[in-house]
Amino acid sequence: MLFAQHLCMNFSLHKFFEELLYNKKDPLLFNSSFFLIFFALFLLIYLALYKKATLRLYFLTLFSLYFFYKASGWYVVFILIAAVVDYNLSHLIYNEVNKRKKKILMLTSVSLNLALLFTFKYTDFFISIINDVSSSHLKLLKLGLPVGISFYTFENLSYTVDVYRGHFKPVNRFIDYLFFLSFFPKLMMGPIVRAADFIPQINREPFVDNRQLSEGLYLLCSGIIKKMVISDFLTANYVQYIFDGPSRHTGIECLFAVYCYAMVIYCDFSGYSDMARGIAKWIGFDININFLSPYQSATITEFWRRWHISLSTWLKDYLYIPLGGNRKGKFNQYKNLFITMLLGGFWHGASWNFIFWGALHGTALALDKWRMAIAKKMKISFRLPHGLKRAIGIIITFHFVCFCWIFFKCTTFHDSWVMIGQIFTNFRPDVAGVLFTQYRPVLIILVTAFLLHAIPVKAEVKLQQRMANWPLTAMVSYFLICLYIAIELKQAVPIKPVYLQF
Repeated sequence: MLFAQHLCMNFSLHKFFEELLYNKKDPLLFNSSFFLIFFALFLLIYLALYKKATLRLYFLTLFSLYFFYKASGWYVVFILIAAVVDYNLSHLIYNEVNKRKKKILMLTSVSLNLALLFTFKYTDFFISIINDVSSSHLKLLKLGLPVGISFYTFENLSYTVDVYRGHFKPVNRFIDYLFFLSFFPKLMMGPIVRAADFIPQINREPFVDNRQLSEGLYLLCSGIIKKMVISDFLTANYVQYIFDGPSRHTGIECLFAVYCYAMVIYCDFSGYSDMARGIAKWIGFDININFLSPYQSATITEFWRRWHISLSTWLKDYLYIPLGGNRKGKFNQYKNLFITMLLGGFWHGASWNFIFWGALHGTALALDKWRMAIAKKMKISFRLPHGLKRAIGIIITFHFVCFCWIFFKCTTFHDSWVMIGQIFTNFRPDVAGVLFTQYRPVLIILVTAFLLHAIPVKAEVKLQQRMANWPLTAMVSYFLICLYIAIELKQAVPIKPVYLQF
């Protein structure tokens, strides 16, 4: 009996320690079942330490690095290397008086960061191009992509460039910089946070009032529903099945899959961003909003002010404006927009699909600016009611974005055109009845998602303000209801977030 109890205890301890180690098949993510227990334990320790500034900072940094280890394994080493390199370079840049040397140091930082990103993300892509063009047989390196490298690389770049520009003084302590870079809610999939916005929050005493508590709760629940209920359900029950073989399906099935994917990628990425912001608010930090109901946009320019805001503003400040922005005439403005979006597409991944996706958006942005310039110059105004004109704009913009999503989602360039071909040459509206009967739950989830997305932003803000007056029991009940719905509709096989691959 004693031996059996001892064996059982050892087995339980073994299982417990196994859970603490990185598991490639089950990485720690916000939508993993283990995260709830993990985060609850974190909050208990954090509440005991949050008034002790130094202990709080070291605990948050170590927890963030451990969280990253649980999500990506030994790749955590790269964020440590990046932090050491850019912390020291930023000080050298700040203290250097000679402008030429200062610029060389800044370019060194940029080169090192991009070299790290390029090595892991683009080496095989360019080896493949060399092999195709020259009939060579160079071996692909097949390096795994470190989780979050695209996001923390851009944060590193913005930090050293802003120090070079004189926008702010670099932090004195390495631990402050390491914490800024590794802060676990935003580490793997953003939002891309600017040092000037985040670093001033590090050493102030965190204060969570009813407003922050309710906003955090709303964002966390919103993220859970978006990611685990809407995005995962649509992906597992329809989207992946169609996109895996578009030639086997009719045009109407393919079009329905495109509409579903438009909501999948929005709910997946914005849901994760919402959870990141909600968790940050609960521990006393504010990180920037990343999505603002993008499918309510009436123009492609407006869409990019609402979609992945942290990336679009980063590209504007660190690529579009340095290229010349709109300062050197209209043609150069259009060219700079195109280049910015082309590189923005390439940032997403080493694939011709992403490059073409970026080129489409760059062309559309340039045409939209040209359209506005012509309309202003010729004083053209369509005499339509504002609401109708906006509704038409929303429909056109949404369908253009959906067209572009085909290239974003499809595995190959060929599959993208196959899907488009099916939609335009094999539409088969006669199968609509069977399709929507067979996939009724998918249709219900999709329509519900679009209705929720159509809620005005002001209404969401008002709801968050009202939640601040809710009693604690109501808040807990709201959270448990959302959690129950997510668990009931949770897919048997966990679906990794879309942007984890970037």
